[in-house]
Parts: sequence; structure tokens; C-alpha cells
Amino acid sequence: MAELQYRRASSWEYDLILREAEKYGELRHHTFAVVEGRFRDVYAVNERVWAEIERLKITPYAYGTFIGTIKVDENLVEKFYPNVEFFYFVDVKRNYAILSSKAGFLFTTGKDVPRSGVKSYSWQGTKKLVIFDENGVLLGIGRINPGSRRKFILNITDIGEFIRRVR
Repeated sequence: MAELQYRRASSWEYDLILREAEKYGELRHHTFAVVEGRFRDVYAVNERVWAEIERLKITPYAYGTFIGTIKVDENLVEKFYPNVEFFYFVDVKRNYAILSSKAGFLFTTGKDVPRSGVKSYSWQGTKKLVIFDENGVLLGIGRINPGSRRKFILNITDIGEFIRRVR
């Protein structure tokens, strides 16, 4: 296995992150680091802490919040694939859904959401939606399925996934 490389995100990688954020709103954070090994994992890092890390003579083992991975898709195009935590760094204004309390609970258990469980939504351009409960709590990422009333929002990932993971 190759040694991991720790570095600041390049301008190209930052642009990939920014383009993904712009599908949903405005990116509120601007300092990112990449851990490059088999994949290119992206972390949001604190600017002050990053300045300290760059002066260290040893390689850090952790330094930020994991927000996603940069991969090459099936069309051989580099793309940033965000995880749920990425949206804590985005001011979400479009491509989101707000769920009722019951639907929100079901979503966090890995279930899809019927149209009746959606209190409101904004959908423009992408099929992915950021999912919130009615109190504004981030629940996960879903895919809109407008042709179905029973499975109107399909669960891609949610905040309960870590707990359900089989070890």
C-alpha cells in the first residue's frame, strides 16, 4: 500500500468542491485539505490549525472534518462526492426537502420517504436533495423520484447510517 499524502486542496479540487456546493447554495468554508492514497478524501480544516500543521515536521494523523471524496466517475470525469457533513459548510438555499417528524425519523433509519411526508421542497436541476427535519436539523441526502408518491424521496445516505453499519 502506498504512503498517504497530506496536502492543501489544489485550486482544481477546490473548484470541484465549490461547483458541488453551488448546486445547493453558497459554500461558507474555504480551507480544505486532501488525504491522497487509494482515494482523495477531502477534509474541511480550520485555517489557524492548518497554519500550525504546515509548520510541523511530522505527519498529522487527523486535522479536520471529513466532507467527501474526489473520484473519477464512469465517464472518466473527476467529481467531488460529498457526504452528509459537507452540508454543514454550505448555506443550503435550493435542492432540499423538509420532512415531517415521522418521515424524518423513518429517513434516519434508512427508509425512503412518501410524498405525504414532505412538508416542503425546492428542486432545481439536480436529482439529489439535502434532507432536513422541520426544525432545520440536517438528516441526510436523498434522490427525488417525482414519478412516485410512495417513494418520493429515495434515501442515499443519512445520519443514522453509522449506527446501522455492520462491523
